[in-house]
Amino acid sequence: MAVRSTAAPPTPWSRNLAEPNIDPTAYIHPFSNVIGDVRIGANVIVAPGTSIRADEGTPFHISENTNLQDGVVIHGLEQGRVIGDDDNSYSVWIGKDASITHMALIHGPAYVGDECFIGFRSTVFNARVGNGCIVMMHALIQDVEIPPGKYVPSGAIITNQQQADRLPDVQAQDKEFSHHVVGINQALRSGYLCAADNKCIRNIRNEMTSSYKTNGSNGYTGNGSVSSSNLSSQTVQQVRHLLEQGYQIGTEHVDARRFRTGSWTSCSPIATNSTSEAIAALEDCLTEHSGEFVRLFGIDPKGKRRVLETIIQRPDGIVQNGGTPKLNVKSATSSGTSSYSGSSTSLSDEAIAQVRQLLNGGYKIGMEHVDARRFRTGSWQSCTPIASSNEREVISALEACVAEHSGEYVRLVGIEPKARKRVLESIIQRPDGNGTQGLGNKFVASSTSTKATSRLSSEVVDQLRQLINQGSKISAEHVDKRRFRTGSWSSCGPIPSNSQTEAIAALEGYLTEYQGEYVRLIGIEPKAKKRVLETIIQRPDDSVAQPSGSDNQMAASSSSSTSTHASSRLSSEVIDQLRQLMAQGSKISIEHVDKRRFRTGSWTSSGQIQGNSDREAIAALEGHLTEYEGEYVRLIGINPKDKRRVLETIIQRPQ
Repeated sequence: MAVRSTAAPPTPWSRNLAEPNIDPTAYIHPFSNVIGDVRIGANVIVAPGTSIRADEGTPFHISENTNLQDGVVIHGLEQGRVIGDDDNSYSVWIGKDASITHMALIHGPAYVGDECFIGFRSTVFNARVGNGCIVMMHALIQDVEIPPGKYVPSGAIITNQQQADRLPDVQAQDKEFSHHVVGINQALRSGYLCAADNKCIRNIRNEMTSSYKTNGSNGYTGNGSVSSSNLSSQTVQQVRHLLEQGYQIGTEHVDARRFRTGSWTSCSPIATNSTSEAIAALEDCLTEHSGEFVRLFGIDPKGKRRVLETIIQRPDGIVQNGGTPKLNVKSATSSGTSSYSGSSTSLSDEAIAQVRQLLNGGYKIGMEHVDARRFRTGSWQSCTPIASSNEREVISALEACVAEHSGEYVRLVGIEPKARKRVLESIIQRPDGNGTQGLGNKFVASSTSTKATSRLSSEVVDQLRQLINQGSKISAEHVDKRRFRTGSWSSCGPIPSNSQTEAIAALEGYLTEYQGEYVRLIGIEPKAKKRVLETIIQRPDDSVAQPSGSDNQMAASSSSSTSTHASSRLSSEVIDQLRQLMAQGSKISIEHVDKRRFRTGSWTSSGQIQGNSDREAIAALEGHLTEYEGEYVRLIGINPKDKRRVLETIIQRPQ
C-alpha cells in the first residue's frame, strides 16, 4: 500500500525532519497527505483527500480505531500544546474510537477525547473536547473545554466556557449512532486493505464466480405445483398472480447502509412467463445478495408503471412470511377509477378513508418516511412517487411503503396539484409498526364553521382568530426537552391562515405529531415580516399550555394601555407582561444575542432584573435595551417554584 507520508520540512522552530510513525494495521489512502511527526495507532483509517500536517505545530497523536474521513484537515499553531492521555505534550491529540467526519478541521492546540464524534465541516481550535462528546455539523468549538458526554447541536458557536457548561448531555441514541459510524469505517478499512492485497481480492472474486453458478436442481415441477425453500408461499402466489395477469417481474437489491437512502440496484432481468423459471431467478437473486434487502416488483408493460413492490428478504437472511402487502389488482385492464373494497393488513380504516377523500377531491398523493432518530429533526424522505388516481393502486403502494419501512414513521401526504401545496400530512405508521388511529392531521374540506377543539385552549383559539382577522401569517415550531434550553426550535411547517377551521386542524395535528415536545404558535406580520406572537401551546408533559399568564401574549394592535409608567423604549404590551410577571412572583431576567449567533440560538444571559416596583423594573429593562442596542433582546419570566420558563418574548430586534 503506497502511503503519501513525508518528513516535516526544516523550519526555524523545527529542523529534526521528523517522519510519520504509522501502525501496520492502519489504512492511509494514497490520495491523503501525512507530514511530519504524526503518530497513527492501530486500525486507524485515513480517507481520501485528508491532510495531516505536523509541520508547524507538532507532534500529532491519532489513537487506535479512529477514522478521519474525506477532506479532514489537521494542523496546529507553532505555540500552544495540550496534554495527551500519556501525559506528554502534543499540538493535536485525538483519542480512541473517534470519528472526525467529512471536511472537519482540527487545529491545534486541540484535544479530542475517546469516542468523540465531530460532524461535517465543524471546527475545533484551541479547545478541549471531552470523552464521548457529540459535535454535530457546521459547529465552532474555540477557546473552551467541553465537559465529557456533552452534545453540541448543528450550527452552534461555543466560544465561552459558560456556553460549554450549559450544553445538554448526549443521549443513548446519539451514542449508538457514533458507535455505528466507527463500525462502518472499520469495515471500510478492512475492505480497502483487502482491495490492496491480491491474495485477498482473488479469493473474493472466486467466491463471486461460484455464486453465479446454479446446481441445476431447483425442485420445480414444470407447470404443476411450484414449491420453494427460500420463498414464502405468499410470494410464490404473488409471482403466479402477476404472470397470470400479464405483468412483467423484476427484482432489486440494496445493502443495509444504502437502504435508508433508497439506492436500490436491479438484479438480473427476469424475461419469462413461466412461474418455475421466475421462482428460480428469484432464488438466484436471494442467494447472490444474501445479507442484503431484496424486493420483488411487478410492472404493467402497457403503462410502464409498477403495480407491486414488496420486500422478500432482509439483511438477517430471513424471508418475510405473510408480512408483505397483497397484490390488489384483478386484471391488467381494470378501470382506473375503481374503488378499493378489500381489507388492508397494514392501513387503518381512517387512512383508507383519507385516501378516498383525497382522490375524490382531485388531490395527488405522496408518502414520506423517517426513522426515529431523524423524526425529531423533521428530515422526512419520500417513498416511491404515486402517479396514479386509482384507489386500489394507491393503497397498494401505501402498503408497500409501510412494509418496506417497518420500524419507521410513515406519513400520507395530500397535495393540491394546481397550487402545489400540501393539504394533508397524516402519520399512518409509527416505529412500533402499528398504524395510527386518528393521530395524523385530519383532512379539512372547505368550511367556515367554527370547530370545537379538545387539544387547544380557548385562549389559543382566540389568539388564532385574532391573527387571522389581522391578516397575519401563522406557523408553528417545535423543540424537544434537550434543545429547548438552547432555543433550537424547528419549524413544523406553514399553516393555512385564511380559514380558522383549517388552522385549528393543522395545529392539532402538530400537537399530536410532536407529542412529548414543546410546540409554540407563531404569528407574523406579513408586511414588516416581524413576529407579533410567540406562545407555547404544548409542553413535554403532554399538557396543553394555557397562554394566559404563563406564555407570551400577542403583541396585537391595542390602542389602549393600562400602564401608569410611560416608556420610550417599551411597548404597552411588554409593560403589561412585566407587571403580570411581578404580580405572580415570577423571576425576571434578560438575554441578548447578536445577528450572527441569533440563527444558532446562542443567547447570553444579562442577569436577573431586581426591582421592587414596576417603575424600577421598567428602568432596568430600558437600561438593558440601551446597553445591547443593535442586538436581539428577549424578556424571560421564570416560575421560582419549579424553575421553568413561563415567558420568552423578543422585545428588541436589530435595525
